[in-house]
Amino acid sequence: MPRISEKIESVQTRLLNAAQYAELPLLLAVSKTRSADDIQEAATCGLIHFGENYLQEALPKIAALKNLHLVWHFIGSIQSNKTTDIANHFDWVHTVDREKIARRLSEQRPETLPDLNLLIQINIDTEDSKSGVRVEDLSTLAEAISSLPRVKLRGLMAIPKPRTDYAEQLAVCQRVRTEFERLQQLYPEIDTLSLGMSADLEAAIEAGSNLVRIGTDIFGARPAHNQAEN
Repeated sequence: MPRISEKIESVQTRLLNAAQYAELPLLLAVSKTRSADDIQEAATCGLIHFGENYLQEALPKIAALKNLHLVWHFIGSIQSNKTTDIANHFDWVHTVDREKIARRLSEQRPETLPDLNLLIQINIDTEDSKSGVRVEDLSTLAEAISSLPRVKLRGLMAIPKPRTDYAEQLAVCQRVRTEFERLQQLYPEIDTLSLGMSADLEAAIEAGSNLVRIGTDIFGARPAHNQAEN
């Protein structure tokens, strides 16, 4: 079985190939269900940014690896009773889709830490089963977040529903990019589009994503009992 270092090299090659005519995106390693040892191995290969979905699983890993000075992204669904720990231990949050959550993160972010970077999750396919703000409500939520202290609105995140056809992948990614650009017109400081995973990173990069979230292609398949995507 390929080592994590070999998998990272393979992913980085895909990124370079996909970005020949576009910006090379930031690689966020999705480390949910992975051990601190796995993350440390990935870090020795030069990765700095890691994404976690489950707070209780993430906190011990963040503590164990604090000397590595990694950048931690929360990319899971956010419950109100989890916001204090998220505000205290993460650098980025990708999944803000309610003003209530943004306000709690703002209130609970320690003044001793840098502003917490927030991305609004947009439900581009309007799936009832998926989190995210609907397109028509995006500007209202962005306005609310932009006025909050100790947090900084950085951009958008989306998880389009799976598509196998490249043209269809590209089309939906371009729709997300359009919403991102509309938001940038109102908030020029916005600079991050978190879009693209293992199955659609090429389309996402072509559409303009500058942050891709890769898990399986770095760390291998997750245990069978915990393979649901988030």
